Amino acid sequence: MKILALDSSGLVASVAVLEEENMIAEYTVNYKKTHSQTLLPMLDEIVKMAEIDLAEIDAIAVAQGPGSFTGLRIGSATAKGLGLALNKPVIAIPTVEGIAYNMYGINQIICPLMDARRKQVYTGLYTFENNKLQKLMAQKAISVEEIIEEVNLLGTTEQKEVIYLGDGVEVYKNILEEKTKIPYTFAPSHISKQRAGAVGALAFQYWENGKIETAKEHKPEYLRLSQAERERLERERKA
Repeated sequence: MKILALDSSGLVASVAVLEEENMIAEYTVNYKKTHSQTLLPMLDEIVKMAEIDLAEIDAIAVAQGPGSFTGLRIGSATAKGLGLALNKPVIAIPTVEGIAYNMYGINQIICPLMDARRKQVYTGLYTFENNKLQKLMAQKAISVEEIIEEVNLLGTTEQKEVIYLGDGVEVYKNILEEKTKIPYTFAPSHISKQRAGAVGALAFQYWENGKIETAKEHKPEYLRLSQAERERLERERKA
């Protein structure tokens, strides 16, 4: 079975192709260009380099959200377009779960943090049991202080340390260091942010559990209203 995986949910753009236990190719860029400029050229490049026939792909996995509104739209539109063109199903992976899967097999509590601006983070809490990712707290948008409180409570109860990762670490590192009361570490840079390889690897579990959808059914999951929508509602409230 082959899965094409896409993640453009944050600052990182990433494309991968996986076949069972083998990752055939992964192309990840964390630089200034927008995903509309990079995602399809990256896909085209790994198809050429690895001599991949997209018609042989069994499913398309994509980071569904939360994350950057524009990035999510680009990733979802790409997955939908490919799915419709190739007549392949889509496997929607919650973004925060995909980031957590970078930490496959560790014993710590896993706390991904994506900067959601407005003093909030997209986050969740996870652990591995029998090599399966388990949700301790489903992904949500909350303040960094709130997630630290959850981490402290859970870590004390479970007597485990926590590992933080994601682009929110760079933004909130000082407060994480100041207010985390249980043992903690930060993930190293090569596995600290979104990677399509992790999205694809997790997608095999989703496939086994029947968590697939048609390309037509797929849509992003934002968790919050966009800034434009929030501003419109504020104007309507004041009118």
